[in-house]
Amino acid sequence: MIRYALSCKSGHRFESWFASAAAYDALERAGHVTCAVCGSTAVEKALMAPAVAAEDKPDLTRPANEVEQALAALRRHIEENSDYVGLNFVTEARRMHAGEVPERAIHGEARPEEARALIEEGVPVAPLPFLPPRKAN
Repeated sequence: MIRYALSCKSGHRFESWFASAAAYDALERAGHVTCAVCGSTAVEKALMAPAVAAEDKPDLTRPANEVEQALAALRRHIEENSDYVGLNFVTEARRMHAGEVPERAIHGEARPEEARALIEEGVPVAPLPFLPPRKAN
């Protein structure tokens, strides 16, 4: 069985099931495919997203392999053992390095040039191999 999105010359859009692509072609050539709204035989296939069966869909909420499992574990460890300071990361890292505030484990966001500047200043930083929560889907 195959399902097609169809439209007629009047712009009516509808869907219909056919035994196969060849069955649709034969019925269409014989004038047996008609608009469900106006009865017109001037019907064409419309663009349609393919249907994917539920059992064929990957579970994107779980790691797919050992590398993804390790990254997920690393992320959990970092999130559980440090404070997310978001866009204030550069400021907070500098304040801790200067002794203005007590040192603690933090993670956040910095532009590449900001991270390079921190490294040049001797502030210990490292990039994380995942996106911050607000930038992940």
